[in-house]
Amino acid sequence: MMNLSPTEMDRLVIFTAAEMARRNRALGIRLSHPEAVALLTDEVMLAARRDMAYDEIRDMAGRLLTTDDVEPGVAEMVPMLYIECLFAEGTKVMALFEPIGPGETPLPQGVSPGEIISPDDDIEIFADLPAVTIDVVNTGDRDVQVRSHTHFFEVNRALRFDRAASWGMKIDRPAGLGVRFEPGVVKSVRLVPIGGGRVVRGQAGLANGALDEPGAKQRALGLAKARGYLGA
Repeated sequence: MMNLSPTEMDRLVIFTAAEMARRNRALGIRLSHPEAVALLTDEVMLAARRDMAYDEIRDMAGRLLTTDDVEPGVAEMVPMLYIECLFAEGTKVMALFEPIGPGETPLPQGVSPGEIISPDDDIEIFADLPAVTIDVVNTGDRDVQVRSHTHFFEVNRALRFDRAASWGMKIDRPAGLGVRFEPGVVKSVRLVPIGGGRVVRGQAGLANGALDEPGAKQRALGLAKARGYLGA
């Protein structure tokens, strides 16, 4: 009997999808979004296992597919691809930017799958939410990036700021974006309240429940202080 970890199961799914993509490509069938992503991911992960250099893998990946190989609109749906690879020295993240290059066939005109059509006027997000602006300094020795979905109270313990003021708040950024904090640099960030049911679980494990529950903030501050979170 073969016991597989969740990571190994994911790898098998990627390989299976990539094999389907290779078959379709060999038959002249343009690849869908999942097929294109699977093919790129599989080839990059295999190259890492073969101990190819990081730069060589990124160069190779950029030549795997063009818009001639994929369905219209697929290239625009993959502006970047992050792949966690197992190298000889450990796990690294491979970042591919615009991995599907232009082909020789002119692209059809019109709306592409996944295209976002917005009104001419600017869209203001979180306009009606109460906001706070706090100063943050990274006391660590490497960059720290915080994404928009993160409960800011629970971010990296090396970031020094007023943790109490950030309780129940998130960065004022659209979904998927974030802010990078470089070592020793003071940066001001605007925070807005987390919406929805305002229940946070996981992350750093400081809240693990309803944010507005009586005593939740004080318990989390005590836990953060005990665990060495600066600003608590």
